[in-house]
Amino acid sequence: MGMDVYGKAPQSEKGEYFRNNVWWWRPLWGYCEENHYDLAEKAPDAHSNSGDGLDADDALELGKRLLKDIETGVALEWQTRYRNALASIPMDDCVYCGATGIRTDEVGVEHGMPTRELEPEKALLLGRTHGWCNGCHGEAKVVSFAANYPFDIRNLQAFAEFCVDSGGFEIC
Repeated sequence: MGMDVYGKAPQSEKGEYFRNNVWWWRPLWGYCEENHYDLAEKAPDAHSNSGDGLDADDALELGKRLLKDIETGVALEWQTRYRNALASIPMDDCVYCGATGIRTDEVGVEHGMPTRELEPEKALLLGRTHGWCNGCHGEAKVVSFAANYPFDIRNLQAFAEFCVDSGGFEIC
């Protein structure tokens, strides 16, 4: 799923269209909500494809503020905090191997995972010579699903530039 954001009265090509998949959109709009709530609250359904958005004046103001956040370092500080928060999320147990590192279900057995010989480097790391899981690479843990929502200032900049030139926008 993605968020297709269309400019209502674009002033340039940059203001015609902006797109993020849901993974990128949620932290992007989350940034707007956290740092510019007075404008973001005017689009309460911005995390859906319902056509919500901002009028021309509010979109222009949001774009200008986002660009100022980038220029002053506010966005970089937020990005650092956000990425540190993602990195601190505990790993989840692998559901495919039951957090053992060796997949022994029907699929695992069919593909020889319980008896698969490990590469020497992996065997040293895992403390065993055999047994594999394609879900966790034999490590029993996987990155938490919550860590799949990236944030990057370049994406924020592209959105800010879109806002400035959009003439207002709708999220479809």
